[in-house]
Amino acid sequence: MLAMSDINCIKHLRNKKGQSITKIKEALGTNWRTAKKYADEDQLPESKIKHSRGMMHTEKWGEIVSDWLFEYSKLNKKLRRTF
Repeated sequence: MLAMSDINCIKHLRNKKGQSITKIKEALGTNWRTAKKYADEDQLPESKIKHSRGMMHTEKWGEIVSDWLFEYSKLNKKLRRTF
């Protein structure tokens, strides 16, 4: 999957500049099918949100532990707890 900046560049070259798929492919160094896919589609790909699972996250313990670790990272190295 391409980065959003590359996808926006492909759309800009196709819609605003009117370049062909072959010229876009040569300019960006991408595959011809990839350039066509992003140039001619109206939808942008959505990034997937990873949901945390497990006991710590379902029972809200994950936030507490994350806060503890963040606080310990601010302390001097000799004063930190080791787990």
